[in-house]
Amino acid sequence: MERRDKVNYYLDLAEVVAQRSTCLRKHYGAVIVKNDEVISTGYVGAPRGRKNCSDIGRCIREEMKIPRGERYELCRSVHAEMNAIICAPRNEMLGASLYLAGVDARTGEYVEHTNSCSMCKRVIINAGIERVYIRDDKNQYRVIEVQSWVDEDESLNGKFGY
Repeated sequence: MERRDKVNYYLDLAEVVAQRSTCLRKHYGAVIVKNDEVISTGYVGAPRGRKNCSDIGRCIREEMKIPRGERYELCRSVHAEMNAIICAPRNEMLGASLYLAGVDARTGEYVEHTNSCSMCKRVIINAGIERVYIRDDKNQYRVIEVQSWVDEDESLNGKFGY
């Protein structure tokens, strides 16, 4: 049996973390790693003490027919990347990598062209995370140098990610 490469190993962990997501649309998991050590994990869910969409059985963004990548301020949830960052010490995030995996809550298929939203990108930049690995399928992924999000400031050109 061939040994799993490290990047996909951490993306597999992110995918398992995503199973805790409470969003009715997308399940995301994030894992922050530094020096080959898991620092923190996070998944999509409502803030502590508030009911999750899965608990109330409705998604406001879906009811309003808001497309993916738009109007995240209306979402009840805290995104996986933010939850992982909230739970990690700042000094451990400096120079770390974040691994992100997302699946469609209804189909179980990987989310196509997934990326961190513009709010999460800003938080990732401020956390000092250096690199983001995003799963495209079970074995394929993309690597994003966070500095590129600084250099290509989407808030200046109106091209926001999703």
